[in-house]
Amino acid sequence: MIRLLLVAAAFILAFGGAEAAKQDLADVNQAQFASDTPKGFSPVVLKAQILLDRARFSPGLIDGHLGESFTKAISAFQTANGFPSDGKLTQETWDKLLATSASPVLITYELTRKDVRGPFTKRIPARLERMARLSRLGYHNATEKLAERFHMSEPLLQRLNPGVGLRKAGTKLLVPDIGRGDPAAAIAELEVDKEARVLRALDPSGKALAVYPASIGSDEKPAPSGQAEVKRVVHNPTYHYDPHFAFKGVKTKRPFTIAAGPNNPVGSIWIDLSIESYGIHGTPEPGKIGKTFSHGCIRLTNWDAEDLASMVQKGTKVTFKGEMADAGDKAK
Repeated sequence: MIRLLLVAAAFILAFGGAEAAKQDLADVNQAQFASDTPKGFSPVVLKAQILLDRARFSPGLIDGHLGESFTKAISAFQTANGFPSDGKLTQETWDKLLATSASPVLITYELTRKDVRGPFTKRIPARLERMARLSRLGYHNATEKLAERFHMSEPLLQRLNPGVGLRKAGTKLLVPDIGRGDPAAAIAELEVDKEARVLRALDPSGKALAVYPASIGSDEKPAPSGQAEVKRVVHNPTYHYDPHFAFKGVKTKRPFTIAAGPNNPVGSIWIDLSIESYGIHGTPEPGKIGKTFSHGCIRLTNWDAEDLASMVQKGTKVTFKGEMADAGDKAK
């Protein structure tokens, strides 16, 4: 009897999960503009986030919810298209977003062996000194790895694929189609807006080709002012701690190095700047981008940092604009 109940429960879970995923696929791909966007999960917001991400007006972590990074992305998109930039999703903005891409925003993806086999780093200490004892700062598990690959939150991955395991190659998932393609023009300059907490990639005329939410500096270590240049791009970087930084919570007086990996303190990319010890880099915590401070540098999601790294070159000018805003959070 117990075995029959377990089999029935498994069947209901699998069938219910498949039906829920199909419903989400239809609801999101066919979503139409509505002025009364709910505070919770919204198919309209999710569709807009994916379209913004494709167009390189990054909403940060795609999650289907209204939030500060989404508002910034809408505002940047409106500015680039000559609309009033109030950050609100209007019918005019929605229509322009739809015109940027005709492809469905949610697609089916089949897991590969590489997706499920790792290597993973299940436990990562919070303190930097203890991180230095690890040989690699990999993803915790396949859920984190896949969520980051498709620029979304782990809860959204689970919502789109209820009851679906992530351990077997060949498993089919519902995911955002976040293919950005090549940028339309060459990058002439990067603009780091400390007050707005965004980084803009500009063409020679000053038009934004890409806008990314960013965590920029702190009271402990402010972001620089003036101008700098890109010196080099380092993929899969290690992190070197200098005791002269004297970060809060770091007790050792000796330098140390933390191994590479996407959960390294500087994430999967380091764009080195001509100002010593400063750079543009990724993060192990994409959900905090634009909401917390950084240790002086310009922190983006790993995928936005990687996208930016593919567009810059040695000598690309970087301009720091404005004064640091009060994010209301401590440096992370």
